Amino acid sequence: MHKLDENQWVSDVWPDLGTAFSLKISAKLHEEQSPFQRIAVYETSHFGRLMTIDGIIMLTDRDNFHYHEMLAHPALYNHPAPRNVVIIGGGDCGTLKEVLKHDEVESVIQIDIDERVTRVAEEYFPALCESNGDPRATLAFIDGIRWMAEAPAESVDLIIVDSTDPVGPAEGLFNVDFYRNCRRVLRSGGILVQQSEAPFLQLPWLLDIRAAMAEAGFMSRKTLSFPQPVYPSGFYSATLAGKDHDLGFFREADARAKPFVTEYYNAGIHRASAVLPEFLKRALD
Repeated sequence: MHKLDENQWVSDVWPDLGTAFSLKISAKLHEEQSPFQRIAVYETSHFGRLMTIDGIIMLTDRDNFHYHEMLAHPALYNHPAPRNVVIIGGGDCGTLKEVLKHDEVESVIQIDIDERVTRVAEEYFPALCESNGDPRATLAFIDGIRWMAEAPAESVDLIIVDSTDPVGPAEGLFNVDFYRNCRRVLRSGGILVQQSEAPFLQLPWLLDIRAAMAEAGFMSRKTLSFPQPVYPSGFYSATLAGKDHDLGFFREADARAKPFVTEYYNAGIHRASAVLPEFLKRALD
């Protein structure tokens, strides 16, 4: 463990956006260069442990529940009967943990190209990985783009793309060809959900995601917003795409009676997250 000066900060700097977000740290717990990216873990003064990838903040102990819950539960409750789920990315296993809270889910395949992210998470973020041994879960450390291209048609109910930003290893998870393969693999009534960046600062990325989903043939799209304190601007989004149906429906009674504990998500949040601010509604029209 490499001790750092008590006044040192880890900063997630976005020069093109003119912004930065910093967390005060007391120690560097781990750092390594995997075959794909640089992974580091720090102890912070107020947010628990922090993971960065290539210098960009990925998650902290304190606030990761916003992102993981909103990537998983709205889509699961929008689907009438989700049985088979695929997670592309998600190496920290937080989204996997949330998906497995749903008893109706029969199988989840998590596909992340970089095994080291998961192994580091298992060591330093064990609470996120506590469901990794669930018999319904399969961890596959392979190329998610290739897996999706080769997967059988109409074999999955829900695809969650829990990726890093659309650069480097994740760049291919944000284009029309990938989304076309996702649509092919989904059953009728299936849903794709993609983390879709920070709308206030990264609106062009969100618009590109929605346009690519439409070009790939998805019938409907719905962007949900939620707070994520350690991500750019603290205002984040996930976008759902319905293969061949409208996304207005969700199992609200089931969400209200959810038999598991969450920190952020509930039925009211589900409904409210689809109510977008005026600047974003205009941009998405």
